[in-house]
Amino acid sequence: MSESIVFSLADDAVATVSINEPDTRNALSLSVMNELIETFAEVGARTDVHVIILRTAGHVFSSGHDLKEIRGAAVDAQQEIFDACSRLMQLIQAIPQPVIAQVQGVATAAGCQLVASCDLAVAGASARFATPGVKIGLFCSTPMVALTRAVPAKIAMRMLLTGDFVSAADALAHGLVSDVVADEVLESATLDLARTVASASSATVALGKAAFYEQRELPLADAYARMSEVMTQNAVAADAQEGIDAFLSRREPQWQHRS
Repeated sequence: MSESIVFSLADDAVATVSINEPDTRNALSLSVMNELIETFAEVGARTDVHVIILRTAGHVFSSGHDLKEIRGAAVDAQQEIFDACSRLMQLIQAIPQPVIAQVQGVATAAGCQLVASCDLAVAGASARFATPGVKIGLFCSTPMVALTRAVPAKIAMRMLLTGDFVSAADALAHGLVSDVVADEVLESATLDLARTVASASSATVALGKAAFYEQRELPLADAYARMSEVMTQNAVAADAQEGIDAFLSRREPQWQHRS
């Protein structure tokens, strides 16, 4: 990892990926996004990592794209930036481990997109969220993809058309984040959630995460048909049989996790 992206792994199988660019308000420059893509691809392949916390340094979660890169850039350079962003957001949901955003301060534009793309998000009570691109003539079209899959349509459209900030409490009510906690316990609360997720069978969690994103894009009947197949495969897996036996025997399960 570089100085911009810091990786650490605790002995409870909880990994932390940190964007360490406080001087740029953790802007998602092309280099930062490419390093995140490389990091998530590498960590996603590891079986000793069961959950990932995505955090940033400083008082701002992320201000979004680095506008200095976008200003005056040629079409090919612009396309490279937004293609990298799209790859990053999809990769977060494609890797087997759940990714939990730990959100402090503000998350705007592609920073808000990053929160919406994570599987879970814990926000400090003072955190705020916005997609303000319309205010500078650059509609948040790629952030819109993640945003509209996280919050109701009219809430998303209001955020996109006005650029107004949404409070942490409203973000929770609308489904943009999963938890809101006092600012002073943000780190510990996120870690507690990560440890809870990591304590389950990583094989089961990986199967469930993939199934979640697959089924929500299917028509109802197709979703039930496909998830019936998935649950059948899950039921005969070693960790499911171990978990059922442990429950019926009133003992703690011994997970095999992912192979």
